Amino acid sequence: MGPHSMMPGDSDAVRGVQLDQGTLRRVWTFARPYRGTITIFLVAILIAALLALVPPLVVRQIIDGAIPQADKGEIAVLATIAVAAALADAALAITQRWCSARVGEGLIYDLRRALFGKVQRMPVAFFTRTPTGSITSRLNNDVIGAQTAVTSTLGSIVSNVVVLITTLAAMIALEWRLTLLTLIVLPLFIVPARRVGKRLQGISREQMGYNAAMNTQTTERFNVAGATLVKLFGSGGREQEAFDRRAAGVRDTGIRAAMYGRVFFVALGLVAALGTAAIYGVGAFMVVDGTITTGTLVALAALVTRVYQPLTGLTNARVDLMTSMVSFERVFEVLDAPEAIRERPGAIDLVDPRGEIVFDHVDFRYPPAAETAVPSMEQNAGLGGDADPDVDVLHDLTLTIAPGETLAIVGASGAGKSTLISLVPRLYDVTGGAVRLDGHDVRDLTLDSLRRSVGVVSQDPHLFHESIGDNLRYADPDATIEQLVEAAKAARIHDTIAALPDGYDTIVGERGYRLSGGEKQRLAIARLLLKNPAIMILDEATSHLDNDNEAHIQEALEHALEGRTALVIAHRLSTIRSADRIAFLEAGAIVELGSHDELVAAGGRYAQQLAAGELVAPG
Repeated sequence: MGPHSMMPGDSDAVRGVQLDQGTLRRVWTFARPYRGTITIFLVAILIAALLALVPPLVVRQIIDGAIPQADKGEIAVLATIAVAAALADAALAITQRWCSARVGEGLIYDLRRALFGKVQRMPVAFFTRTPTGSITSRLNNDVIGAQTAVTSTLGSIVSNVVVLITTLAAMIALEWRLTLLTLIVLPLFIVPARRVGKRLQGISREQMGYNAAMNTQTTERFNVAGATLVKLFGSGGREQEAFDRRAAGVRDTGIRAAMYGRVFFVALGLVAALGTAAIYGVGAFMVVDGTITTGTLVALAALVTRVYQPLTGLTNARVDLMTSMVSFERVFEVLDAPEAIRERPGAIDLVDPRGEIVFDHVDFRYPPAAETAVPSMEQNAGLGGDADPDVDVLHDLTLTIAPGETLAIVGASGAGKSTLISLVPRLYDVTGGAVRLDGHDVRDLTLDSLRRSVGVVSQDPHLFHESIGDNLRYADPDATIEQLVEAAKAARIHDTIAALPDGYDTIVGERGYRLSGGEKQRLAIARLLLKNPAIMILDEATSHLDNDNEAHIQEALEHALEGRTALVIAHRLSTIRSADRIAFLEAGAIVELGSHDELVAAGGRYAQQLAAGELVAPG
């Protein structure tokens, strides 16, 4: 695989690449399960290289021995040997392809599985910094490039080395002087190859940069939200121009790479032709002088092409191998990324949670890029540095929520409300202090048991591009249709679903765009009810509902919240008043805490916000 055929990636992906021992050892770690298949592959290459020597040697024997002696039997035997060698070579070619496919597809599976698991474990901050296109590129393009490094590039290098060694050995055995003449033109291969290889590498970097920009544009513009935004702002023409410019860059660099490569290999072909002509010319004089036989000259002429062909392949082997290994390094970069949210050794399960939540002198600031991001992927996002301010978002916050209590959290935008609730299911970890559930620091609990105990409905709930039933079953894969209907009825969404032509089999579209905002939220609430967690977190969960629907949902939620702890971020007065207590956040700290009536009577910030109309009353 030449540099011009590399998969798209970062523009600096191959700059200054060095083949270090650490990378090679890690590559072998992934290849180790296939060492038996790789051994068969290498043995097949060796045997095929030896079999390729049979036809020239058979021709030599026919010309020098069988024809002069008019031995038809020997001719038949030699022809049979040539046919058998060809059949064996065909079988070995199939064996090599099977081994290559088995190792290659196996590596793709192993690398994708490792990457997918790693990305799933990355903190939320990673996804806020990293474009989706960069993640999918690592899972697809770079994984395939890594597989190519082991099967295609490495296999090609091994094959060329084996062919070169066996062919030179056979030629030396036949006539060492002509073999030496063959090697005299070797500098004509190496010198231009180094220069052209560097030029092709630079073109490859440029092409990868255009590809990365083009992929990012299509990923962001061709989802529902992006496509809608482009249409609403009438920016189709501008987007087309940007895409045309990037696609033209890919086209132009591809043409330049193809021409450099073609001119280079044509030149090498001419050098090989000159070498072959020298063999025929000098060899013919040696035949006339009786130094070698005619059969030997014909065999050498056939073998010399097998010298220049692998030499041509090996001249650019280092560039090809380094360029292919870039994909492995990009994969390892993700696998080595820090996991900010990890289970501590000896973490315990949260069993039969009661729902007591304690924020114990909590400080929090968003983690820096070094702890959450993969540098090259973040650069694609255009962030180029640490985009999060190095300041505390929450300050010495202390709060206890009793089991079964409903706490409403209010405050101005940016006060830290969403940040506060994200600490409970460990989407982020505190910078100082601790968050405790039932007396356990959440960092001492297993992530699965913690998140099974916490259910969240956000202001803009996410739905997968699947059926309504599948989206509901994300909370409980084993749920029966009766349980789905029960949850949907409780969320006041069943009648809407039942009126659809496909009912619970209706595909909701990307991010649920086939549903209205209120329908999406009610479906998300049904999913929450189906999960049946001990702790419920509602982040503006009723913001898209009209008054009638809100009343129904409020009734359903009140029933669902019985015996459960709930944290509710809301601006609707009806939602806030139904809470047991209200916490008013300002600049990352709780400045007021009490019931609605208590806070109104106190005449503080809550009462001022209420008087200013910042809390929405029904109607």
